[in-house]
This record gives sequence, structure tokens and C-alpha cells, in this order.
Amino acid sequence: MRSAFVSLVGRPNVGKSTLLNALIGKKVSIVSDKPQTTRTRVRGILNRGHAQLVFVDTPGLHKATTALGERVNATALESTRDADIVCLVADATQPFGSGDRWVSEQFDVRQAIVVLNKTDAVSRQKALGQLAKLAELGAAEYFPVSAKTGDGLEQLIDELAKRAPDGPAMFPPDMVSETPQAEWVAELVREQLLALTREELPYSIATRVTEWEWPRVRCEIIVERESQKGMVIGKSGSVLKQVGIEVRKQIPVGAFLELFVAVDKDWQHRPDRVERLGY
Repeated sequence: MRSAFVSLVGRPNVGKSTLLNALIGKKVSIVSDKPQTTRTRVRGILNRGHAQLVFVDTPGLHKATTALGERVNATALESTRDADIVCLVADATQPFGSGDRWVSEQFDVRQAIVVLNKTDAVSRQKALGQLAKLAELGAAEYFPVSAKTGDGLEQLIDELAKRAPDGPAMFPPDMVSETPQAEWVAELVREQLLALTREELPYSIATRVTEWEWPRVRCEIIVERESQKGMVIGKSGSVLKQVGIEVRKQIPVGAFLELFVAVDKDWQHRPDRVERLGY
């Protein structure tokens, strides 16, 4: 038996969460077209033959300007130190630059695997050019993949299974995620708010389940300013209503989901509040 923790790291918006879901074959991490969607480590578990791969989706590494940003950067970097294998994920639609190089300097890239994601969105020639640039990093292996179409994922999984050290399975064979159900519901609520709100508001939103007495679930949505409260609620409650409809489609039938909005002034700039909200 082989088993390994595989950390997926990279800049924001390179598609790490979509890649994790594609590798596992099930949605275990929320996705959004907005950078910095992932704020905590999310683990997805894949059993393949005599190997168990525990993929760790991490927040995008970026230049932090808030206490929240500093915390999520630290979370991502911690995951590289705890991992058996590190996968540096790059975006085929974006030029290789200083951001990717800075990320690669945060761990021993010579032992890492570089994954060029979103190859379905570029020409073969451009993807090859990107790989040639990435080769400057001196990583152990390079894999062009598309989390959207699945191209290249089997080859990547095979390589990771080969590299996994000998050891027992760390999770039961029928388990695909270790995220507690209450935390998952809170993330689903945040995912829908990311889709429905605009400009700077998504980064001011945090969510947490404050009551869980199935089938009754109470989820609190935290914003930073009073003026943001109305934007989250929407005219006559339209935004919250739509959020509730979409979230209920993804949780067990019969759930009674209550959504409440609260103001916690400038929470993402205050380390104590960031920690209290679980980041």
C-alpha cells in the first residue's frame, strides 16, 4: 500500500479547486471565477488501486494586504511543508511570470511536479511555449492538463501514485472529503454569494453555520459594513432567496436553511476576528 498527501499550490485563480474536484471526481471544494475563493485547506481523497492520494487544495499565494490575506498565505505555505508531494499549478492562459517564480521559491521546486492547467483554453503551440518557460524552474516533472475536460489527469494520477511513499491508507476507502458537513454548507453559501455579488464585496464576506439541528440549519453571513448588508440581502430578499435555492440543490433533501446577515466591522483586517471565523 502507498499513501501520500499531495499539496496543490499556486497563484490565485489558476484553477486549483476545479482541478481538485476533477481529480477526485466529485465536488469537494467550492469554485468561483474570483481570485482567493479558497481560504482554508480542503482535502479530497482518491483511492486508486493500492494507493491513496490525499489532495490538499490551498489558498492562492498572493501579496497580502489584510490579516485575512496573511493568514491564508500562511495556510498555503504550511501545506507545502506537510506534504509528501507538492504540485505547483500554473495557468496556461496566463504568461509565466514573477508570481509563479515567487511561488516556486517557497518550497524545493526540484522535488515538485509542475501542473500546467487550462490547456483546453489555449493552442497546443502556446501550451508547449508555456511548458518551455516553466522548465526554467527545474522541477521534477511537468504535466499539461485540463481540469475542465479531464485531459492529462490520468497520467498525472499515475505519476503521483508511483511517487507516493509506502504506508497505510490514512482515510477509509469510501471517504472523499474530511470537511465537516456544517462547514461545507457554509462554504456552499459563500460560493453562491461569490457568484451573485460583485466588485469588492465578495472579499468582505465570511460564512459560518451557527446552529445545526437537522433538518434546521442556520447560517450566518458576515460583512464588514452596514452598507454591504443590503447588497447581500438584495431587493425584497432576492439575493438571499436565490442563494438558498442554489444551496438546497447541493445538500440532502429536506433541509430547512435559514440565512442571516450580520456586520462585523473591518473583520478581515483584524487578526483576532480572522482567527475567530476559522481562518
